[in-house]
Amino acid sequence: MTNLLLYQRIAQQLADDIRRGVYQPGERVPSVRKMSAQLSVSHATVLQAYANLEDLGLIRARPQSGFYVHQTPALTAETPEIARVERPGLVTRSSIINQVLGEARREGVFPLGAAVPHVEYLPVRALHQQLAKVTRFQSPRAFSYMFSPGFEPLRRQVAIRMRDAGVLVDPSEVVITHGCVDALQMALRVLTRPGDLIATESPTYYGLLQLADLLGLKVIEIPSDPTTGISVEALQLAASQWPIKALVLTARLSNPLGGTIPEARQKQLLRLASDFDIQIVEDDIYGELMFEQGRTKALKAGDLEGRVVYCSSFSKTLSPGVRIGWIIAGKYQDEVQRLQMFTTHSACSVTQMAVAAYLENGGYDRHLRHIRQEYRKNLSAFQLAIQQYFPEGTQITRPNGGFILWVSLPARVNTKDLHISALQQGISIAPGLIFSNTEQFNHCVRINCGIPWNREAERAVMTLGMLATQLCHEAS
Repeated sequence: MTNLLLYQRIAQQLADDIRRGVYQPGERVPSVRKMSAQLSVSHATVLQAYANLEDLGLIRARPQSGFYVHQTPALTAETPEIARVERPGLVTRSSIINQVLGEARREGVFPLGAAVPHVEYLPVRALHQQLAKVTRFQSPRAFSYMFSPGFEPLRRQVAIRMRDAGVLVDPSEVVITHGCVDALQMALRVLTRPGDLIATESPTYYGLLQLADLLGLKVIEIPSDPTTGISVEALQLAASQWPIKALVLTARLSNPLGGTIPEARQKQLLRLASDFDIQIVEDDIYGELMFEQGRTKALKAGDLEGRVVYCSSFSKTLSPGVRIGWIIAGKYQDEVQRLQMFTTHSACSVTQMAVAAYLENGGYDRHLRHIRQEYRKNLSAFQLAIQQYFPEGTQITRPNGGFILWVSLPARVNTKDLHISALQQGISIAPGLIFSNTEQFNHCVRINCGIPWNREAERAVMTLGMLATQLCHEAS
């Protein structure tokens, strides 16, 4: 093997270690002398490798000290631009959303599309133990119907957890649901009627577009900033022109942009909603994955008028399969419970009891600390790899939590074509067209980073980058 290939291999291995978080920003990497001895190579070869890593912006040399991981890893790509306001209308994307999602669920594809955490990041063993105990020792109740508002010990645990979001509620105010989408659909069904207009972030969660279509609601998309969330100014402009009945948004770690509304902007938003009598449905499904806990509270925490209906679930933290969510509907709670009694009764009895037992045992906070750390590492690794392998001009979000990235490619690239090409290579993505009822995001893609960063993940990102570059050239 030539020296050139050898130094590239050394550089690649150390780059992998940095992206996996083995060496954190600001930490010293092995000295040239130590690396040379470990690998039985010359000092010159190690210096070549380190020079390559410096070119990539992963490490920096400090005179008389050595080489250190760059404090701000080489993420120089800009963040995506903010959208524009377009006229409200009925949802027309449901069929294409269903088509794309169906294609992405093929067996054997590498999951860069769906925002689903890898099983490695779920407390599967602990949940299995609780399920076994529930079915063994509480079988009569576990296998019976559970009625609205749900299992009281679970509602009590949720009420306790809501304190971390800044929301003080009594267990009696919590209604357990079949995940967060179930909570969202009940909130919209009690707040709106067919033909009403709702406002959403832009881009927005595709499931909300499907739900709006199902309920016959018109949608107006409000531009959102990848850092600070929905534009209050654009919402005010829209509200002064159209009769917005409800606003659906995620104040902490929006999907797909990852923006979080600062406290001062949250207050402005609540005042605006009061001025125009707009009800708010808050989807806080990623709230517990904020890297800096306590820094930003849920929007519901500042709600003094009972205007915010709060929805969340354990799908992104415990398991998407347990289907346990909740809704805090305030003055609309009786309507929500009546609706639930005539539809689903409540979530599955066994899983409600098992999740309650798991939360009571105190392992959840430890689990959250672990996965937050893992997702922080993953986001950094994916960001750097996307910057390295994707076409020049690619823009990447910088969320402060969660595990999804919004990537904006050069405008001439259609990510529906990228989606098709990627599937042929065994990779699934979520193209931007499914996150809007407009044509504004056809060059964007959402990337799932809730999977371990390893050589397979890097190969998938590298392949995706090559395909995107090829489409970029073909469109030139």
